[in-house]
Amino acid sequence: MRVIVIGAGVGGMVAAAELARRGAEVLVLERQASHGGKMRQLSVQGVGIDAGPTVFTMRWVFEDLFADAGRRLSDHLRLHPAEVLARHAWRRGGQLDLFADPARSAEAIATFAGRAEAQGFLAFAAESRGLFLALARGFIAAERPSPLTLAARLGPARRAALVAARAWQPMWQRLGRHFRDPRLRQLFGRYATYVGSSPWLAPAALMLIAHVEQEGVWLIEGGMRALADQLRALAEAQGARFRCGADVRQILIEGGRAAGVLLPGDERIGADAILFTGDVAALPALGAGGAAAVVRREQRSLSAITWCIRAPTAGFPLSHHNVFFGEDYEEEFRAIFQRREVPDQPTVYVCAQDRGLAEVAPGAPERLLLLINAPPDGDLRRFDTAEYAARCFQMLRGCGLEIQHAASNTVATTPSGFNALFPATGGALYGRASHGLRATLGRPAARSALPGLYLAGGSVHPGAGVPMAALSGRLAAARLLEDAAGRRGAIRFPAPG
Repeated sequence: MRVIVIGAGVGGMVAAAELARRGAEVLVLERQASHGGKMRQLSVQGVGIDAGPTVFTMRWVFEDLFADAGRRLSDHLRLHPAEVLARHAWRRGGQLDLFADPARSAEAIATFAGRAEAQGFLAFAAESRGLFLALARGFIAAERPSPLTLAARLGPARRAALVAARAWQPMWQRLGRHFRDPRLRQLFGRYATYVGSSPWLAPAALMLIAHVEQEGVWLIEGGMRALADQLRALAEAQGARFRCGADVRQILIEGGRAAGVLLPGDERIGADAILFTGDVAALPALGAGGAAAVVRREQRSLSAITWCIRAPTAGFPLSHHNVFFGEDYEEEFRAIFQRREVPDQPTVYVCAQDRGLAEVAPGAPERLLLLINAPPDGDLRRFDTAEYAARCFQMLRGCGLEIQHAASNTVATTPSGFNALFPATGGALYGRASHGLRATLGRPAARSALPGLYLAGGSVHPGAGVPMAALSGRLAAARLLEDAAGRRGAIRFPAPG
C-alpha cells in the first residue's frame, strides 16, 4: 500500500514511522527546506535556537512509539528532568517558582501568597490529576469522541470526576474556587494558552495540563530540534522516504476518493491513501475543502510574536522556562480575541535554552526565545513590530531582566510570518481555539469526510502540543491501516492511569 504523508511535523513523522513499520510504502512530502514543522530552529549568529515548542512532557507517548519499533527512547535522546517547572515574575508582585515536587511548590506558594493559597494549590493539583486520569484513555489517547460516546467511554466513576470538577465550566471561573490571589489565577490560567486559548473562554478540563507538567517536564540535550531529528531517523529506519522542498499544490481525487497529489511542474504522484498533517484550514486551497469543517477567523487560536536572540543577560536569575506577567491579564485576552490587537502590556514567555543543562557564565551570550501572544489574523502591518519589541523589553526590565539585544543578534517572527509558514492559518499556531465544550470536542477526527484522506497534527484531535500531535499521528496511522484491512474497531494505545 502506497501512502503519501503531507507534512513532516511531529504528527507526520510519527505517522510515517508507524505506517512504514507496519508495511506501508511511505513518502513524506514537506514544503519547507527541512523537517520539523512548528518544531523549527532558527540560526542567530550561526547558532541554532529552538523557535517553536520548547516544553517536552508526556514522555510516555514517545517511549511507547520507540518501544513499538523495538528501540528505547533513552538510546536516542538525552533527557534531564527539570527541577524547576517554570519561574514566574510580576513587575509589582514578586517571583514564584513551580517545582516538579508538589510539596516544594506548596511551600513556595505559602511563602509567596499565604498558607490558604498553598492549600488551594494542593486542592487544584488533586483536581487536575483527577481530570487527567478521567480523560487520558477515553479522550486524549483515543479516537475523537462525541459527547455521547465520551460519556460511554468514561464510565460512572470518571464521569463523576468530571462533574465534580465542573470540567466544562470556564477555566478562570473554576480557578477562582481554588485561588483568591489574582497572581495565582494568572499563573494557572496560563495553561489555556498552551492550546492557544483564553482562560476566560476555555473549559476547566484544560486544568489537566497542570498535572501533565507535574508528571515531568524534560530538558533535551540538543533542544527540541533533537527530538525532530530522531523522529525523522526513526521513520527512515522503518523505510519511510522524505522529500523536503516539495510543495503540494493539490490533493487529487479520483472516483470520489483521495488518489494522489499534484506538485509544481505538474508532477503527479499517485497513492492509495493520503495523510494530511498541515492545518485543516489549508484543505480548501488543496481542493479538499469538504474534508473538514472550515475554521472561521473568529475560531482561530492564538498566534504570537517571537524573538530568537543570542545575547548576554543580567539582573534576573533565569531558569529554563520563565513567564513575566502583564498587570491586566483579562485585558490581554480582550485585546487579542475581541479587538484583534496585540496587547499593550503583554505577558512575555522567555525560554533560556542554555539554562538547566549547563551553567551560563556572567556576560556570556545565551540562546533565548521570547514570545508574546498575538491575534491570529496573519497581518500585522497596522502594528509597529519594533514598538511591541520595545514594550516587551520594557516589561522584562520592570521585572529586573536586561537583555543586550540588537538587530544583529535578533530574529523576529510575526503572525504574518507564521501564516506564510503554515498557510491559511492567519498565523494561528494551535488550530481551532478550545473555547467551550463544542470547540474542545469538535476538532476533526483522523478519518476525514473524503475517503482515502486522513488527518493528523495539532489542528485535529486530540489537540495542540508536541505529545498531542504525536498521538494524532498514531491515531491516524491506525485508522488508515484498519480501513485498508477492511475492519473497524477501537484504537487503543497505552496511557497512564
